[in-house]
Amino acid sequence: MFPESVEESTESRQPLFQPASSSAVGTRVEVGQPGFSKRTNTGNNVNRTPTRTSFNLQRAKTSLLTPTKSIGPAPSFLQSIKSIVMASWLNLLLVCIPVSWALNFAMKDQHTLVFVFSFLSIIPLAKLLAFATDELSIRVGQTLAGLLNATLGNAVELIVAIIALTQCKLHIVQSSLVGSILSNLLLVLGMCFFAGGLRFSEQGFSAVATQLNSSLLTLSVIAVLLPAAFHMNVTGSTDSDEGQDILKVSHGVALILLFIYASYLFFQLYSHATLYTDDGVPPSIPYPKRKAEGAESQVGGDLEQSKPVEDEETPQMSLYTTIALLVIVTILVAVTAEWLVDSIDGLTATGVIQEEFVGIILLPIVGNAAEHVTAVTVSVKDKLTLSLGVAVGSSIQIALFVIPFIITLGWILGKPLTLLFDPYESITLFLAVLTVNYCVQDGKSNWLEGMILMCLYVILCVTFWYYPGSDPSGLLNTCT
Repeated sequence: MFPESVEESTESRQPLFQPASSSAVGTRVEVGQPGFSKRTNTGNNVNRTPTRTSFNLQRAKTSLLTPTKSIGPAPSFLQSIKSIVMASWLNLLLVCIPVSWALNFAMKDQHTLVFVFSFLSIIPLAKLLAFATDELSIRVGQTLAGLLNATLGNAVELIVAIIALTQCKLHIVQSSLVGSILSNLLLVLGMCFFAGGLRFSEQGFSAVATQLNSSLLTLSVIAVLLPAAFHMNVTGSTDSDEGQDILKVSHGVALILLFIYASYLFFQLYSHATLYTDDGVPPSIPYPKRKAEGAESQVGGDLEQSKPVEDEETPQMSLYTTIALLVIVTILVAVTAEWLVDSIDGLTATGVIQEEFVGIILLPIVGNAAEHVTAVTVSVKDKLTLSLGVAVGSSIQIALFVIPFIITLGWILGKPLTLLFDPYESITLFLAVLTVNYCVQDGKSNWLEGMILMCLYVILCVTFWYYPGSDPSGLLNTCT
């Protein structure tokens, strides 16, 4: 039975509900705020129907471009240059850039030296790339900031893959891209969980968005495993032109993956942008304070709570200096990466190190240095959702954009690059995605989960040190 008070419509001022009679069953509808559920009472039954605010392009654009904090005045050009120089102690390694270039021209036969100095040169360049990306990120919303970090963080991997593709080092292309996904999912994400777990007993993040990202990663793994299953179940008697069929399948699947990535961008940046924010995320739980600290601890806590919250973000570089730094660093990375790829054959010819280890472990560590530093830094600042946007978002971008883009580019250039990866690489990729899915399914993290992911990456490093690699299709060696 409903109460005698009558609810009226604000539009018609007519009663919405009449008192229930013995011959009729009353129905009451309560509509909450936008984004909450609508509750319908029918007799003794309660039905809940989720509602969402209608999609508005202007509102989505505003949320993407509006920073979470107000931006302070931009520094002068000289102050920006000083910030670049003092950005990190890794800038000391910038002296390796002219050394690597000189070695490449003067001592081309010293492949090991060229590789080492080129390797060391890319590390500070990746850090400067991350520094410039952070300066851009504070000027936009959190969702777009995560996408920027993932995109510009993958610039090194994309440049290395394109250079290796043009030089017909297709196995390096495949192994470096798979290794980049493994590095992001296990090493970078594990470091985020571990570093954040040292400060907080438990950290929360958006479980809905993370599970959606896990589904996208699973889809990308399926796209890699299906050509392998095709190869294993087809023999020369059933399909005499197996290699070309796998190549055609790879081209078709690559186009579909690019379409899925475009749909994912629309979902993330416009239609469901609110899923990738910290709204509704459970707060992190700090470690309990020791009783021995007594009243001093309590006073310190009160003082800490009384501190004003910083609502203004102070940029370290002007916008034009930031864009100029991005352009210059990208050019330096492209040139240095070419010397790095050129020296791989001479380095692996000695037999001391396998080409598989170089492609799947060493190159991704250099390429992921930018997002690695960014993701770990923000996780310690209790911004784990942004860390996941960088680490997992970078993996999704490689799986759904970089890999199919390179496959399509190889198709245009006439290079026989396929989605038929080394079977051992495919299996490790599947196990990595499975492990990460188990770790993030509850929407919470701790230091132990981070250590598990990092230890799994170390295990893979040990196995790939001895694994020689293979070409199941036989097409990679036919590149000219």
